[in-house]
Amino acid sequence: MAGPLQSIERAAAILRLLAGGPRRLGLGEVAASLGLAKGTAHGILRTLQHVDFVEQDPATGKYQLGAALLHLGTSYLDVNELRSRSINWADALAARSGEAVRLGTPLEGQVLVVHHVFRPDDSLQTLDVGALLPLHASSLGKILLAYGAAPLEPLLKEELEAYTRHTLVVPDDLSRALAEIREQGWAAEVQEMSMGEAGVAAPIRSSGGLVVGAIGLSGPVERICDTRSRPQASLVTLLREAARAISRDLGAARW
Repeated sequence: MAGPLQSIERAAAILRLLAGGPRRLGLGEVAASLGLAKGTAHGILRTLQHVDFVEQDPATGKYQLGAALLHLGTSYLDVNELRSRSINWADALAARSGEAVRLGTPLEGQVLVVHHVFRPDDSLQTLDVGALLPLHASSLGKILLAYGAAPLEPLLKEELEAYTRHTLVVPDDLSRALAEIREQGWAAEVQEMSMGEAGVAAPIRSSGGLVVGAIGLSGPVERICDTRSRPQASLVTLLREAARAISRDLGAARW
């Protein structure tokens, strides 16, 4: 076990070194700073480069932190800040709407539920925190797809799973639905993931207007939708107000 552990320690030391400096570092600088042989440092850097944790400038040959590692760090911070900033607003939304509230962020081609407030009644409910939802069949996921928080292209290249007969599985249908979401500013799912269930979601933005997550209401169709199977306007209004409030707390400008 000594070899693999030593390699991990050295890789971590290289990442810390690159993270701590204001400029790119050459192979010799990395090796000298950590007391490593150039061959050892080069092998570790090549491995880190292969997984996109490190990038090499083609002009100078020097190294810097890679986009994948920076994304992991940003995602961790975003999720924790998103959850902490959302708790009070999510609780208030559940109380005002009478429905369950979920907060979702993208994770490896799915939606990760990072916060869940039960519907404020005595009904039996299951905690969804940590659950993974499909992007194309959930209102939370559609928001992430529509605003570029989750990549759409991989979904369009594969066969989409039909969870019910209402699930959007034709790529053109999904693309049209996402365009409509961008136009109206919110997304809906009506019996697309589970028969008898519906949901509506709105985007949460951080500073700069970047969509970093989605907040949604969910429940039985007859509670969420009107007689035309459209989400009730009053619920959409409450939801969008909560999404704006959370976004403001995250530093987003008014929109």
